[in-house]
Amino acid sequence: MMRNPKETIGNLIEKQSVSFISSVDENGFPNTKAMLAPVKREGIKTFYWHTNSPSMRIKQYKANPKACVYFYDKRFTTRGVMLKGEMEVLDDEETKKEIWRDEFSKYYTGGWDGGDFIILKFTAEAGRYYSNYSSEDFEIE
Repeated sequence: MMRNPKETIGNLIEKQSVSFISSVDENGFPNTKAMLAPVKREGIKTFYWHTNSPSMRIKQYKANPKACVYFYDKRFTTRGVMLKGEMEVLDDEETKKEIWRDEFSKYYTGGWDGGDFIILKFTAEAGRYYSNYSSEDFEIE
């Protein structure tokens, strides 16, 4: 049993360069996509990614915010964490300016305010930690 989920899960997430996000399509099927690591996180509860506004995922999250995020420790394929919660699509100026980094211009030629740059904000409610062929559920505080 994990002694400190926030620390254990936070350390695992901090070391990953790839994350997986899942949405639900119009037929109720899960859709999963590999993403870069979140550009910002607040503990193990709130995570932010950037993406292109015309993406299929944006439409899906607007229709159904239920989401799942998965991080796995690439050094140990049997260690990972799944977080369940809701994904918000943020297009406000304040958040976009806060998240924007100059190196993002290679993805968004119009910049933070003139292109298709948009933010995904995931808020976790609960999770499941996998390690050494066992798993355990935990709540997010």
